[in-house]
Amino acid sequence: SCYDEGKRVAEALCFDYHRQNGVDVRVIRIFNTYGPRMLINDGRVVSNFIVEALRGQPITLYGDGIQTRSFCYQSDLIDGMIRMMDCEDFIGPVNLGNPNEFTIKELAAHVLDLTNSNSPIEHRPLPADDPQRRKPDITLAKEKLGWEPTIPLRKGLEFTIEYFKNLLYK
Repeated sequence: SCYDEGKRVAEALCFDYHRQNGVDVRVIRIFNTYGPRMLINDGRVVSNFIVEALRGQPITLYGDGIQTRSFCYQSDLIDGMIRMMDCEDFIGPVNLGNPNEFTIKELAAHVLDLTNSNSPIEHRPLPADDPQRRKPDITLAKEKLGWEPTIPLRKGLEFTIEYFKNLLYK
């Protein structure tokens, strides 16, 4: 896809610029990140589910919901980014994300539970290019940066739901 190819080109350009000009670079591969300050209409599954649940609208679930994702809370990502920037002997690439997988159906159940919403689940066709699994291998992040995420999904969702409540009900 264009998105994936764009990321690969950006990495290649960073490494080429580093080699040709001696510029200090760091390359991080960011996986699904969520938390307060997400946009209501950004189209990401976490914000979509939360906003739909808070508004009492149907939760839009594409396919059967068994495709998996891993969700990294924003403060965990920021900690990993700072550790990477401070690392003197490693420029990457390194995966920063949460290796704990959840099905999209499980995410919807967590959001419904934490928002006390009675929103129904509305199934729509799964887009052809939707990956069945997204799980980062963070072995390198653990080895080189001493990093791994610490915020569990439900705790991060609580913070994120509170943010959206304040945004929607001001």
